[in-house]
Amino acid sequence: MDNEIQDQADFAQNISIAISRRKAFEMAAKLGLGSAALAGGLGTGMAANPPEAGGGLPKKNYKFVYVCHLTSSQFFTPTIYGIQDACVFLGCSYQWTGSKNSVVSEMVNAMQTAIAGKADGIAVCLIDATAFDAPTSTALAAGIPVIGYNADVPAGSPNKRLCFVGQPHYETGYSIANRWLKLVPKGSHVMLSIQSPGTLNFQPRLDGYIQAIKDAGNPITYDVINSSVDQATIISRIESYYLSHKDVAGMFGTGGGDTYACGLVSAKYGLAKNGVIVAGFDMFPQTLGYIHTGDMTFTTDQQPYLQGFVPLLQMYLYKLSGGAVAPADTNTSLTYVTKDNVDLYLGKSRFEGSTSAEPT
Repeated sequence: MDNEIQDQADFAQNISIAISRRKAFEMAAKLGLGSAALAGGLGTGMAANPPEAGGGLPKKNYKFVYVCHLTSSQFFTPTIYGIQDACVFLGCSYQWTGSKNSVVSEMVNAMQTAIAGKADGIAVCLIDATAFDAPTSTALAAGIPVIGYNADVPAGSPNKRLCFVGQPHYETGYSIANRWLKLVPKGSHVMLSIQSPGTLNFQPRLDGYIQAIKDAGNPITYDVINSSVDQATIISRIESYYLSHKDVAGMFGTGGGDTYACGLVSAKYGLAKNGVIVAGFDMFPQTLGYIHTGDMTFTTDQQPYLQGFVPLLQMYLYKLSGGAVAPADTNTSLTYVTKDNVDLYLGKSRFEGSTSAEPT
């Protein structure tokens, strides 16, 4: 039995945060470990000198604040679940705040409130190139770690956030465009959608799309529409665009909301049957359904669960170690979801936000 326990601890120690959460829990299941045992194993592996009384990482009543640009978006449902799960493992609490509609001033105010309230750490979607520089510096001067998640400042920025957890948006946009460029006929016309022009999550993706088109020798023409951050407005604008451009060969979102809307319009008008390519970002349940029915070609997973879980774990370790365990940049991956593999994602899953049930 001692050897078995050691083997399990060794297994857990070798799981890095770069491995997807699906693979981690799948591997744990094969060894007969539940999620609680997996968490305990991770604690055993990460603590160099575990407390004699219980072993593993100690539970601490740290309070962490997450500042988001789209607080009510269903994209962030699994992000919140990731935060909650990390809090259960580590004994912490959290606040989910920011802006409902990407209003940067509201997000800055939320950061300032968190600093005044002496939060133990702040995770923030850095959707603006400069607006978060001052509150980030203020927080760090007060001993409050700041981690960027989901959206990051440009390379060379003076912003002093400790790390970024998320997907590299420009590179991902470029890669996605190269994938759909192979599917649309040369010389055809496509629609590119952006929900919030200029913000550092959507804009780099759009820039990647456009650069890929240019690098391919301009084989297509395109229109860019500002589809809004309100879901009803997004659907209306994308549908209106299609009805006035019925010769469009492709419709491509840069976010979860507009990608879902592209799928809805495709399903409503039978676009896939006419060879229209529809693709984009994120794992809205509706988007997965449209891929399953063949109304969408593919979408892209950036693992929003990890964008909640990993920042909290890193802030906890930073706080616990007095800064010795420094937060590290974490690329939450680029995974294409197509009709060939969508069944993996269609079941009820806390990791994609379709259920609140804890994993067992």
